[in-house]
Amino acid sequence: MPSFYEFFAGGGMARAGLGPEWQCAFANDFDEAKADVYRTNWGSDDFHHGDVRKVMPAHLPGEADLAWASFPCQDLSLAGTYKGLDGDRSGTFWPFWKLMRTLVRQERAPKLIVVENVYGVLTANNGADFAAIAAAFCDGGYQFGAMIIDARHFVPQSRPRFFLVGVRSDLSVPQEVVAKGPQPKWHPSRLIAAQESLPSRVKRQWLWWKLPASRCRPPTLSEIVESNPTSVAWHTAAETRALVEMMSNLHREKLAAVQKLPGIHVGTIYKRTRKDAVGNKVQRAEVRFDKIAGCLRTPGGGSSLQTLMIVAGKTVRSRLISAREAARLMGLPDSYRLPANYRDAYQLAGDGVVVPVVSHLAQHIFSPILKANVNLMLALEAAV
Repeated sequence: MPSFYEFFAGGGMARAGLGPEWQCAFANDFDEAKADVYRTNWGSDDFHHGDVRKVMPAHLPGEADLAWASFPCQDLSLAGTYKGLDGDRSGTFWPFWKLMRTLVRQERAPKLIVVENVYGVLTANNGADFAAIAAAFCDGGYQFGAMIIDARHFVPQSRPRFFLVGVRSDLSVPQEVVAKGPQPKWHPSRLIAAQESLPSRVKRQWLWWKLPASRCRPPTLSEIVESNPTSVAWHTAAETRALVEMMSNLHREKLAAVQKLPGIHVGTIYKRTRKDAVGNKVQRAEVRFDKIAGCLRTPGGGSSLQTLMIVAGKTVRSRLISAREAARLMGLPDSYRLPANYRDAYQLAGDGVVVPVVSHLAQHIFSPILKANVNLMLALEAAV
C-alpha cells in the first residue's frame, strides 16, 4: 500500500481523494477548527497540529511514496494580498520545501511531491514565484510538470487550480503518463508561456503530463442542491427582491430568460463591486445559470458567500449555499462530517482541494509511476 504525507491538510480532502488504497503516514495543519474536522473524520494517530515551520523531519516517518501540499493561496489569489511567496501565508511553501530538502539529504525523499494552489501562482510577482517553485523542484532532484485542472470536469463548480507534480529523478517515468507536448485541456496558454520563460537548466527537468479526460459525467448543480437544508434559511421575499434590484440589466435579462423556460432552474450569485455608468463603485449581484456554481471562496477577507437562486417561472427564491452543498461541490461524500458552525464548514470547503481531482491524478499519474518502479525493481531483483 503506497504511503503519503499531507501538508496543509485542512479536513483531509487529499486523503479522501487518494482513498483507502493509500496509507496516511503524516498529516499537518495549524488551524484548530480544521484540525478538529480532520480528527473527527480520520482520527488523530497520524495528525500533527501546528505550524508547518515547527514540523521537524523526525515527525515524518519512513520514506513516503507521496508528499501532498495544498499550501495557502491567500497571497497568490486575486482576492488576497497578492504578495506571492513573500507573503506570510503562501510563503509557508518554503518551510515545507525545507523539510523536503532535508528528506533528500537523509536519503528518504518522497518518490512524488505534489503542490496545489490557485491559477494566480503562474503570474504572482510577474512569474517569479512559479519560476522559484520550478527551480526548487529542479534543484531538489525532481523532474516535474504542471497542469491547470478545472474542477468543472468533475463537480458542478468552476474552480481552475494549479497542480505541479514532481517525480524523483532516479525513478522511471512510464511513457503512458507523459505527452510529447502540452495538452490543450490541461496546459493553457498562460502555463505554456510560464514554462517557456523558465531557465534552460530548469526546463530540462520539465514533463508534460498526459492526463485523460474524466469518463464520469459530473453531477449538475441541480443534482447536489438540498431540498430542505438545515444549515441555512431561505431568504424572505423582500431579501430576494433586493438581490434582483442589485443586478445590472444584463443579469436581470438572464433571470428573465430563465423565467420563461419550463421546469425548475438553479443559479448561483456572487456579490461583486463594479463601476456604474458614471464611474461610481456599486455592489452588484451577478447570476449564472450554466448548471455549475462559481468558485467557492473562503468567507474571510471580505469575500461574499455564494447564493443560490431557484427559479420556477415567476417564482424566484434565494438562500445561501448550504454547508452540505458546499461539501458536495468539493466532491466530499455525505458521510463526511462537517463542522456544526456554518462559516467553519464553508471555510473548510473554500480552502480545500476537490476530491475527485485528486482521485483522477492518483489513478492516471501517481499509481502508474509507482507501479512501474515496483515492477522495475522486481525485474532487477529477478535478474540478479
